[in-house]
Amino acid sequence: MKTLDDWLAHLEGLHPKGQAGIELGLDRVSLVKKTLGQSQHCPVIIVGGTNGKGSTCAYLENIIDRAGYKVGCYTSPHLVAYNERVRVNGQSASDEALCAAFVRVEAARQQAGNVSLTYFEFGTLAAWEVFAAAGVEAVILEVGLGGRLDAVNAYEPDISIVTGIALDHTDWLGPDRESIGYEKAGIFRAGKPAFCADPNPPQSLLDHAVAIGADLRLIGRDFGFERMQGEGNENRLQWRWWCRSGDRLVKRSLAYPGLRGPIQLYNAAVTLAALDALTDKLPVTMQAIRPGLIETELAGRFQVVPGKPAIVLDVGHNPQAVKVLADNLSTMGFFDRTYAVLGMLSDKDIAGALLPLKGKIDYWHVATLSCIRGASAEKIAAIITDARLGGEVVCHASPAQAMQAAKGLAAESDRILVFGSFYTVAGALDALRKKP
Repeated sequence: MKTLDDWLAHLEGLHPKGQAGIELGLDRVSLVKKTLGQSQHCPVIIVGGTNGKGSTCAYLENIIDRAGYKVGCYTSPHLVAYNERVRVNGQSASDEALCAAFVRVEAARQQAGNVSLTYFEFGTLAAWEVFAAAGVEAVILEVGLGGRLDAVNAYEPDISIVTGIALDHTDWLGPDRESIGYEKAGIFRAGKPAFCADPNPPQSLLDHAVAIGADLRLIGRDFGFERMQGEGNENRLQWRWWCRSGDRLVKRSLAYPGLRGPIQLYNAAVTLAALDALTDKLPVTMQAIRPGLIETELAGRFQVVPGKPAIVLDVGHNPQAVKVLADNLSTMGFFDRTYAVLGMLSDKDIAGALLPLKGKIDYWHVATLSCIRGASAEKIAAIITDARLGGEVVCHASPAQAMQAAKGLAAESDRILVFGSFYTVAGALDALRKKP
């Protein structure tokens, strides 16, 4: 295997379901990790949660980078290229760095008894190899699925963060917030700061934190934010973060984060609280925090593409995320018509996710996702019709075709919303890059 594409094909071949293969558990990844001799020599932050993980990782990465440290960040999935998953100081890892890491992981996998790793497990071990080779001074690991049995949980966090908790991946994590909360809380550690940014955390998360002796810190109790009131324009552009730090109550007035939507204040607040808890190991100043928050960008999170018609890209795919998306759309101003380019995975709550957009879409351009878990356009179209969400529905064979159709019909005074899955946004981006 010589190229990154060769390696990625090999990773997919290790599991019968390829990239979509899920097999929870830490035994396999821990065995290969031990064989690799991986050790931790810098602060590690693990970030889990149903929604908000990516934004929180992005804030942490940008602020720590601006504070002058070499920071590694591992997230998933990717939009366009696998390299996006493994970043050092915001820059995607090179093909060469990834291939070198894959060589080492493959050798250890075979040495450990030809251990059957999933695509995500293999990638997680390789990400650590890239970070070790780069000599990073801080590592941010985003949970792929759940927390307790996710591959990144094979590492020992100095700080653990759980963002929002909602229903998603119920086949794997359980049917309700209590079950899911317990799985998310699995990234907490005894005696270590454990943050939760959900304003109404499940009792299971609270109980698990107490049971293991984690230093649990909750939004609204130990840290939080206030939206600043007042007549002046300046106050409408600021918010106030607060945090109990030892015997002190710290308060800071800040400009709104670069990522859009009121929910981002929860993500920003937990980011700053986590960094405050790391002050002894990784001190950062307000000179890093202020621009770090303002200038954070994240592809596919209510990303507005410049030009006309307005195009909004959002990877939201569950009821909570699409509700936030719908709220954000309502703040964009007036558009004559709204076109939706939509594709979703079949194991998602498709009807529940689309409900917040009832009456808000004029034309649905629904796409089939070609991956193993992808839902057909016809299935999604039937759900839209049965739920009486309004608007005309047209089916397409792929997100790229749906995007091309919507762009061909939309006027400059319209907007196009692309959402439902990373696969959908990636396909639409591919179509946008191609010249007509």
